[in-house]
Amino acid sequence: MAGRFITFEGGEGAGKSTQVARLAERLRAAGHTVRVTREPGGTPLADAIRALLLHPEACLRALAADGLASSTDPAEPLLPVTEVLLLSAARAQHVARIREWLDAGDIVISDRYADATRAYQGGGRGLDPALIASAEQLATGGLRPKLTLLLDLPVEEGQRRRQAARGAGGDWNRLDAETRDFHERVRAAYLAMAQAEPERWMVLDATLAPATLAERIWAAVTQRSGDA
Repeated sequence: MAGRFITFEGGEGAGKSTQVARLAERLRAAGHTVRVTREPGGTPLADAIRALLLHPEACLRALAADGLASSTDPAEPLLPVTEVLLLSAARAQHVARIREWLDAGDIVISDRYADATRAYQGGGRGLDPALIASAEQLATGGLRPKLTLLLDLPVEEGQRRRQAARGAGGDWNRLDAETRDFHERVRAAYLAMAQAEPERWMVLDATLAPATLAERIWAAVTQRSGDA
């Protein structure tokens, strides 16, 4: 599986981060060099853009404290097209690093990738798919994962998990605060992508116990390990 690119997708609360870590640990135990990354993010500049996307008010306050932004004007709402452009800028930086890892023969596992923009800004926000596709091509140069694991669960359960994490001191961002209808559209977009491209996608039930889900993921990865 050298030089293999695997991505995890899914709505809020699907447990992607947990399963990414489990898969990486198992692949390393099998003797592979594994790089774990995420989107938005994956490089210092891309992580800075992530912070701006998910916590714009806090970012502007921090910049204002350093004299790098206005200390009087509040942050205006991020437009959907602005989200796509910022995500694409972060992705371009990220892809350069992913290509280096793949060229070195590493297995790269990313918690989200370009499909998330199709789901959130396309399905959730209703932006033109052609606009999103153009931005994706510019940012990725056509780099696509060999396997995408969709951790699917009902929106109500995902929101319950996120609220529980928030109560325990976990991160809460502007996407978590979106309406249930928004997250239903995101889920529908993910399932439509998986149905349209079954040779790349594998849909898994994220309501399963973490250990059971990890076994299903391992089976999916080993089943597809011979893919070019």
